[in-house]
Amino acid sequence: MKKMKPWMKIVLSVFVIIVLVGGAVFSYTFYQLSKMNTSKISKTDADLGIKPEVSVKKENEKGIINIALFGLDREDKNQPSRSDSIIILSIDKVQKKIKMSSIMRDTYVEISGHGKTKLAHAYAYGGPQLAIKTLNENFNLDIRDYVSVDFIAFEKIIDDIGTINIDIKQDEISAINDKILEASKIEKKAVTKITKSGLQTLNGLQAVAYSRVRYTTGGDFRRTERQRKVLSDVLTKIKSLGVTESLSVATKILPYTETNMNNMEIIKNTKEMVTFNINSLEQERFPVDGYCRGKTIDGVWYLAADMSATIDQIHKFIYKDIKPVPKATL
Repeated sequence: MKKMKPWMKIVLSVFVIIVLVGGAVFSYTFYQLSKMNTSKISKTDADLGIKPEVSVKKENEKGIINIALFGLDREDKNQPSRSDSIIILSIDKVQKKIKMSSIMRDTYVEISGHGKTKLAHAYAYGGPQLAIKTLNENFNLDIRDYVSVDFIAFEKIIDDIGTINIDIKQDEISAINDKILEASKIEKKAVTKITKSGLQTLNGLQAVAYSRVRYTTGGDFRRTERQRKVLSDVLTKIKSLGVTESLSVATKILPYTETNMNNMEIIKNTKEMVTFNINSLEQERFPVDGYCRGKTIDGVWYLAADMSATIDQIHKFIYKDIKPVPKATL
């Protein structure tokens, strides 16, 4: 047998180390992901509410993955809860972008088996299965996966990745502090109130309190902006870490969430997002101003949307990279 030269030994040693370290990281990632709260949902088009024409069209629009993100208003993971935050996260591999589309929780929609009511109620009536089906049926979408998180868990996620910077408006301070006190009583811990306006660093509890504020100028429309702001800062922070470290962070925070995606899907989607340009995150809110109006039915306030226009605007934003143009300011 031919004697191995010194340089060959060095190369081989390095290769072995890379394989061993890579294998260890991969194994650790899978171990961490195994601690996630996974939920099986039916993925048939019928059970997901994906219409035949949408399914066929999707085959011609490869490269875009839509994932439903649900923020739940619960204190206990076992209690039924509405989805106070509804965001479609689109991973656009064609344009190399991440897009966030907030759908207003009060939007008046048809929920299978429950008639017409608020979009947020679908999650309480039938969990993620019915919530996804409702989005697909009403907006002609092709969502097959979801991630859910309640506000206490989201607080822990933010603390794990570090603080975030938010520009606080004067009219938000009192409302944020009310939410901070509410959360501190539930979690039985002392927290620092917000004392001034302007750009400042927030911890998890403060950031979640900020995202939950509803009764200020702009109401729920402004709240969805706050939610997207917090989420975009979290995603941007993860994206800035690079592939290896971002996977490590993802495996650390994902156990706080619930999803139907398997380990390989999560790793693949995380790696995909991290490779995009750091400034490639875009966001919109639907229905768009001028294409919806408040409507009281049997004493309950709903947001009635021009569904035909809204469906067209959502599809153009997600699939064709065309931003909607508001008709008027609400």
